[in-house]
Amino acid sequence: MTIYDISEKAGVSIATVSRVLNGSSSVSQKTREKVLDVIERCGYKPNAFARGLGLNTMKTIGI
Repeated sequence: MTIYDISEKAGVSIATVSRVLNGSSSVSQKTREKVLDVIERCGYKPNAFARGLGLNTMKTIGI
């Protein structure tokens, strides 16, 4: 399950799902509740490894 799947099921953009997950205040309460409901029903858990790669905060070297 990815944020792409969550956005599709909630009927919102991927950016909106990201804003909800990151706690941005620029998302309406109704949309936030809709996205959080889909996240809860699907049992979505953010992937820490993917987040670290995206934010360039991984301090790991692959061999």
